[in-house]
Amino acid sequence: MKANTRLFGEIEIADDKIITLKDGIIGFPDLQKFALIYDEEKENQGKIKWLQSMDEPAFALPVIDPLEIVEEYNPTVNDEALQGLGDMTEKNIFILVTITVPTDITKMSINLKAPFIINSDTLQGTQVAVEDELPVKYMIYDLLQSRKAGE
Repeated sequence: MKANTRLFGEIEIADDKIITLKDGIIGFPDLQKFALIYDEEKENQGKIKWLQSMDEPAFALPVIDPLEIVEEYNPTVNDEALQGLGDMTEKNIFILVTITVPTDITKMSINLKAPFIINSDTLQGTQVAVEDELPVKYMIYDLLQSRKAGE
């Protein structure tokens, strides 16, 4: 599948690498086909990836594995939300959260309330609003800076 994207130019993604979000994403239910874009050549790239829509080339979200930031992240997800994704196990569950980078970079945050849950075997996924009392804006700038200083 080819897409002429705003951020990455023309990209070609093998059909067997396309992630299908069965209900789209919150606020954009028609966007259901995505590719996960990242720089394979950079070993320590900050772990930030892009969830690039294959339905709308101008739409891409920066995402990260929440465990890179909050090691104890374990949201409660309604089993009904995971129906249609295939058999979910600890080995094939892949979770991503969106990153917000405003003009004032010190206000950078991740959304722990609405993760993307993807079955890495079937590449079927969904975005859910979790039942837990988790923040929509979990500030990460200071944490990332302290980790960078400790390297």
